[in-house]
Amino acid sequence: MPIKVAVIGRPNVGKSTLFNRLTGTRHALVDDTPGVTRDRREGEGRIADLSFRLIDTAGLEDAFDDSLEARMRRQTEKAVEEADIVFMLIDARAGVTPLDSHFADWLRRVRPPVVVLANKCEGRAGMSGLAEAYALGLGDPVPISAEHGEGMGELYDILRKVAEEKGELGDAGPRSKEEFEPFPDDADEELVEEEHVGPIRLAVVGRPNVGKSTLVNRLIGEDRLLTGPEAGITRDAIEVEWQYRGRPIKLVDTAGLRRRARISEKLERLSTADTRRAVKYAHVVLLVLDAEMMLEKQDLTIARMALEEGRALVIAANKWDIIRDKNAASRMLRDRLDTSLAQVRGVPWVPVSAARGNNLDKLLDAVLDTYDRWNTRVPTARLNRWLEDMLEAHPTPLAKGRRVRIRYMTQVKARPPTFAAFVSQAAELPDSYVRYLTGGLRDEFGLVGVPIRLNLRQRKNPYVTEN
Repeated sequence: MPIKVAVIGRPNVGKSTLFNRLTGTRHALVDDTPGVTRDRREGEGRIADLSFRLIDTAGLEDAFDDSLEARMRRQTEKAVEEADIVFMLIDARAGVTPLDSHFADWLRRVRPPVVVLANKCEGRAGMSGLAEAYALGLGDPVPISAEHGEGMGELYDILRKVAEEKGELGDAGPRSKEEFEPFPDDADEELVEEEHVGPIRLAVVGRPNVGKSTLVNRLIGEDRLLTGPEAGITRDAIEVEWQYRGRPIKLVDTAGLRRRARISEKLERLSTADTRRAVKYAHVVLLVLDAEMMLEKQDLTIARMALEEGRALVIAANKWDIIRDKNAASRMLRDRLDTSLAQVRGVPWVPVSAARGNNLDKLLDAVLDTYDRWNTRVPTARLNRWLEDMLEAHPTPLAKGRRVRIRYMTQVKARPPTFAAFVSQAAELPDSYVRYLTGGLRDEFGLVGVPIRLNLRQRKNPYVTEN
């Protein structure tokens, strides 16, 4: 196992910028607003041939009650307990503040070694703050610039020494494309989906304050993510690696999605974009509903977004334990699904209670079953035997005095199941007949609850010349 490095410090000193620099990604949200990071985020850091596990943390606050800031502090304390070395960042341009000194007193008593990093030391502006950092009593501070990449050689020497002492020194090897950017902006989507052989990417999405983080914590069996009565606690899309029934799963907890008209702050726009990227590159999207306000307009908008991206969809009706008339609620939810998501019949839904842990095994079994259906491949011979029966039961309509002919069909890819039908007059085949074929595919090959794509193709007539 590579060594673990925790990056801590007061708010707005550049911790997330350093995380992005060392991991070679843009996963951590960065903004001038203090306190952007709330949950602790982990990633694979690398400098030259040295790899390590990096933990980005929330800004340290001097709070010990049940407030959000105190809960964020406890998450940071857990990161320090797990770490092999701690990087304490200060803003060299602002100098050493009383809060920096307060937390330096605490860090002198922790188990792992602590190194002070004086960030924003590019140019001369940070020299006075670098000199002040010696008074923290944590050894010689290291001048760096997370934004410009200065000081990485010094960090390499420090981390290499720790890795040698732990016996965890090894060649990191070349960085894979997914390590570099699990949410690539310019990737060939089909190539990513067909070649991906890693864990199941399960994105947990929904409106704010429906219990997404509580559900993830209950699934993995630890308080890994911040929870509380406040709406909108989660800002970043936080990935947690886990296993269920021997199958690796990468849980992605996301920020709550509100209607676009209600989004005004820049930070919320960044969080929303992060959630949408998580959905785009997920395999299964777990839509969490509040059972007391199920399938509101925004819930349906999120569900349709996942289906339009071709993701498998599973619905968790959370807080089911407080519903009095469960039979009526079940009928209402199923009716709404059949009416509002008619293009994907049979989307699985499971009543759960994240707070009590009810029905979580049933929910995860539904996720695995839906994922397997989403990966379905149908042999071409079997597909065309089915097509003959469908054409015989309901022949294609006439167009321009001639019957539209569907010559044959093949599956071009999975994830989601995508089929190509070769048609004599593709533009003339009505949408109603395409829906007829899509429904038949769903019923015949067990593709209930997953999106299906049916593309019509027409061979070019070699005897027709373009003017």
